[in-house]
Amino acid sequence: MKVTENANLHDNYCLLKLRADGALPEMRPGQFVQVWVTHSPAVFLRRPISIHYVDRERNELWLLIQKVGEATRAMAAYSPGDTLNLLLPLGNGFTILSKTSDKRKLLLIGGGVGIAPLLFLGERLQAEGFAPNFLLGARTKDDLLQLEDFQRFGTVYTTTEDGSQGEKGYVTQHSILGKTRFDYLYTCGPKPMMMAVARYAASALIPCEVSLENTMACGIGACLCCVENTTQGHVCVCTEGPVFNIDKLKWLI
Repeated sequence: MKVTENANLHDNYCLLKLRADGALPEMRPGQFVQVWVTHSPAVFLRRPISIHYVDRERNELWLLIQKVGEATRAMAAYSPGDTLNLLLPLGNGFTILSKTSDKRKLLLIGGGVGIAPLLFLGERLQAEGFAPNFLLGARTKDDLLQLEDFQRFGTVYTTTEDGSQGEKGYVTQHSILGKTRFDYLYTCGPKPMMMAVARYAASALIPCEVSLENTMACGIGACLCCVENTTQGHVCVCTEGPVFNIDKLKWLI
């Protein structure tokens, strides 16, 4: 795929937009790609990146990149016209509830770069007739990314650790959780945040799906780097997930 745009969102984040020569394959929110980083001789293994958004009209795939290491900094240096080698789509995605579902109040909770798969998920849920709510958390207001894009698909609530935007604190401390009874939760972000969301969901008897971010070197279940211990035994997150219902995980045991 070719880079059509590399937008610098923040000192630590960029948005890569990629276009394929042919039609993009069918992709589901929560799935991911494995990127071969050819610009850096120090990076040998592919890197897993969540599918952030799929623009069918422009035949574009969006990837939200957080610059945290050699590989992601190399990705952030790509320019329009550069070519990327990707494996896609990989893994299993979030559950898209049917139009007839009685679970109408949906909350999508993201922290940091964990917001990435929630934009595509919000678009799909809106297309199914839902009015999703987003609860996005970050350290400061500068770390809250693409709020206007999220607002296209639903109502957005925010928290920041320093109180510079939205409510001060963590996402699990936001007042909306005490004011509204949600029917279904989706979340992606740092593991401590997701575990806190899972505990809240379990205590409130709300179905909840989490997108795990275990280290994935191959993306196809061969290397066993991403194994997670679940109620059904040890499984590869890249093939059985990365999305799991919290009932399948041993976080709450």
